[in-house]
Amino acid sequence: MSDPFSITNWMVWKPEEMSFFQLFQVLIGSDLHKKGFLQCLEFVVESRFYPRWRIFTSLFAQKMLHYFANILKCIGDIVESLLNPQASSHNNVLMLVFNCIRGKELVNKDSKNYVSIIGHLDKRVGLLDKSIKIEDPNRYNAALCMMASKVSYENKAFVHDIVVNHWKMELVECRDYWNDYQGKATTQAFIMLDKSADHHTYVVAFRGTEVFDADAWSTDVDISWFEIPGVGRIHAGFMKALGLPLDSRKEEFTWPKEMRTDENRHRAYYSIRDLLKKHLRGNDKAKFILTGHSLGGALAILFPAMLILHDETFILERLEGVYTFGQPRVGNRTFASYMDKNLKQYGIKYLRFVYCNDIVPRLPFDDDIMKFEHFGTCLYYDRSYRGKKVQEEPNKNYFSWKAMIPKKVNAFWELVRSFTMVHKYGAEYEEGWLQRFVRLGALVFPAGIAAHGPQDYVNVTQLGLPSHLD
Repeated sequence: MSDPFSITNWMVWKPEEMSFFQLFQVLIGSDLHKKGFLQCLEFVVESRFYPRWRIFTSLFAQKMLHYFANILKCIGDIVESLLNPQASSHNNVLMLVFNCIRGKELVNKDSKNYVSIIGHLDKRVGLLDKSIKIEDPNRYNAALCMMASKVSYENKAFVHDIVVNHWKMELVECRDYWNDYQGKATTQAFIMLDKSADHHTYVVAFRGTEVFDADAWSTDVDISWFEIPGVGRIHAGFMKALGLPLDSRKEEFTWPKEMRTDENRHRAYYSIRDLLKKHLRGNDKAKFILTGHSLGGALAILFPAMLILHDETFILERLEGVYTFGQPRVGNRTFASYMDKNLKQYGIKYLRFVYCNDIVPRLPFDDDIMKFEHFGTCLYYDRSYRGKKVQEEPNKNYFSWKAMIPKKVNAFWELVRSFTMVHKYGAEYEEGWLQRFVRLGALVFPAGIAAHGPQDYVNVTQLGLPSHLD
């Protein structure tokens, strides 16, 4: 009898073990499944150029990210040092470049005064609309979850200051979690307790993709997948980030229900699950919700998938909802059906927020090659933050010649709106120069990149029409 938690089929690409010559073999070579850079059980290479080209693009991007990881980090350190003069050792650009080349630390990233570039795009940290009350759980949870998702991009000291001193909540845990496949702690999340006399809710917020983090980008562009019988095919990069164990002694993959605790290697799924169990067992009133933006949203919805796989009934019955923002697709149609059925069975609310032309929810592609598919309730918002429930966001695979001009027109009006929001809604909605620069870039580069930032998702939860949340 096979292990019910075993992964029975997989396609795992290993770009770190490929030479550039081997990389180009992906386009024209044969018997790729016999090469050392591809691990799989059942594999049929498409004879058409198109899917091979897509595989090549993913592998090439991962290799470039690997080679230029230090340069990307150095650029990020310089940019964020200039954005955080209070936490930086120097404000002179030439000195920052010189110190970066020498490998010196440019900025104290552990300071509570240090703010990431994501935080500088949108500096708001509070619930702006005072009419959003806890008595209206749909709007309150959505607003709180998006703000928690945004704050999750920051360091532990900053998160502690916001959660404890500004939100007057309890910070339960904030840490980096181990990724066996990257050999370091590259997944981040924090857990907080929102408590009142008759309301105890733990909020688990997973961090999304950091702008200058090559490891996080590699997770996003990895098109490898794992397949679990009866569950479906799931994005391998997201599963690795969540804590899928790696056993180098075996040529197989499995999601065991229990893992031996390693104090130096906390895996996100096991560590967060066990911590939630401990706190929920000590508080009959308590429930919890999961949230995340971008990559964080993918991890937020995969977390209950693993709870369902492991038949964690106790904790699933205490899961109130999953709120994701700009979340990419995480699995195929079989997985989507599996999740729809089980989320309904346990009464778990799953709301997937998509803003306008955001490119990330439209990736990986939902076509006859990638075969990835969304599920759950999609709440789609246009440029005016008017929302509606839809089965699938418009232009589901993003790239379309017909939609190219309308996207640029929309991006232009978003730039205009950045100057008028403050007059219509108040000082809290004024956009800074960095956000306006990003919106300007949307006129040249794909508009979906600018639409993915936290600014519009915060606005969605504050200004979006509430009726469709019911």
